[in-house]
Order: sequence, then C-alpha cells, then structure tokens
Amino acid sequence: MVRLLCLAIGYLFGLFQTGYIYGRLHGIDIREYGSGNAGTTNTLRTLGKKAGAVTLLGDAFKCVFAVLLVRFLFREKYGDMLPLLSLYTAAGVILGHNFPFYLHFHGGKGIAATAGLILATSWIMTLLGLVTFGAALCLTHYVSLGSLLVYVGFVIELIVFGQCGMFGMTQPHLNEMYAVGIVLMLLAFWMHRGNIKRLLRGEERKTYLRKHES
Repeated sequence: MVRLLCLAIGYLFGLFQTGYIYGRLHGIDIREYGSGNAGTTNTLRTLGKKAGAVTLLGDAFKCVFAVLLVRFLFREKYGDMLPLLSLYTAAGVILGHNFPFYLHFHGGKGIAATAGLILATSWIMTLLGLVTFGAALCLTHYVSLGSLLVYVGFVIELIVFGQCGMFGMTQPHLNEMYAVGIVLMLLAFWMHRGNIKRLLRGEERKTYLRKHES
C-alpha cells in the first residue's frame, strides 16, 4: 500500500507540466509545435533557451520536491526502505509527466523528471549523469542519445552502488529497486522509440547550444 501511495504522490507532482504551462503563458500549446511533446527539448527549440531552462528546472525539481516530501512523511515508519520508496515516488512523477490525465495523457518523455530523480538520489550519480550527457551532447549533438545513455548509466550505477551498500537496504528491497529502475529505463526507451529510429537512419535532429554554420 505504501508503494502505491508513493506512486500517487509522485503522479500528482508530475502533473505540473512546466513546458505546457510556460507555453500557455505565451499563448501557445507547446504540443502543437516541433516534436509535439511538452518536454524540455521541444520547449527549447520552440521558445528558446530561457524557456528550455525554466522547463528543465521545473520538471526536475518537481521530482526532487516529491521525493523530499515522501522522505519526510515516511522516514520514521519506513526508514529501512526509504530509497526504494523514493524511487517509487520518482516513478510516479515520471508517469504523471509523461501521461497527465488532464492533457489526454500526452505530456513529455520524462527525462527532466529523471534528472530530478538522479539529483535526489546521489550527488555522485548526478555528477556522472552530467558528464555522460554533456559528453554525448558535445560529441554528437543528439539530446535523445545523451538522455538514453544517462538512463543506462543510472541503472548500472544504481546496481553497483546498491551492492556496495550505499542505500543501506536489505537485498530483497535492493532487488526491487533495481527492477523499478530497469522498468523506468525501458519506459524511457519506449518513449524515445521514434528518436531511436531516426538515430539509426541518421535523421535525428541535432541540438546546438551555440550558433553554428551549416
């Protein structure tokens, strides 16, 4: 029951669609432009760097705040499995972000929310994620590729650090946490299936943070 409660809390936080709200404040539905989703990348390409930064921060920190709330609510009763409950909460945020009921279940792809999950989990994992994404973006200019590589790295780090005792949980709880992490990674790959097809065909759109000559 507590797991479902954490998912529900996370889902409610995930309903705060930063890109959609920012677009509405500027007179547009961001989902009617570009790639058609309400995430950071599409907001950046459609409305500019400021909009992209606001969307990234908003979608990341809604996950951080949800996790902090759950840790505050359940730290006494469920302290022995708090990292697992935090991951369930983050999963709820990602589901709420990707599938908001009031937008006919058409939101973003969950990457900025996942950034919030990583930030709330560990500063080491945050640093590794930044290095992975930054290197992929600088070398290829594919946001989607960098995002997926971060997810793969996150799951690997979750397992390695978990087995090294970072989370202080029993093995059954650790195994459950790994399973949730893998499910989230598979969901991210599913949400990016169109990007993956374009990457394989060499048709994926590149993103440049600075102006460049074609």
